[in-house]
Amino acid sequence: MQRTALSTDQAPKAIGPYSQAIRKGSFLFLSGQIPLDPKAMTVTGTTASEQAEQVMKNLEAVLTAGGASFGDVVKTTIFLIDLEDFAAVNAVYGQRFEGIEPPARSTVQVSRLPRDVRVEIEMVAILG
Repeated sequence: MQRTALSTDQAPKAIGPYSQAIRKGSFLFLSGQIPLDPKAMTVTGTTASEQAEQVMKNLEAVLTAGGASFGDVVKTTIFLIDLEDFAAVNAVYGQRFEGIEPPARSTVQVSRLPRDVRVEIEMVAILG
């Protein structure tokens, strides 16, 4: 079973030794996305809600590049620097799964995220 790295210029380029996503068989593993503008590579937004919006746009771009959509996502992990942001991030996140069964999910508070952002989200999707 071939392992293929995916990338798109519609999402931020990797800022370290990792791929935006890896496809192995029918699985698509998306690296965590933070709220970087894909063109400028600068942090977008200051509030958790604003940052979550950019994160979801970035994830959507990577899903699309892999031939998937939010309807194919089976597992997500949300990393927050403050669980007080849970409701704000959940509202933005939930919009992407309206009308479909939402994926399994974990949400954890962490002490710090790259570029000192408020939120990072990673996903796993199954194609076909």
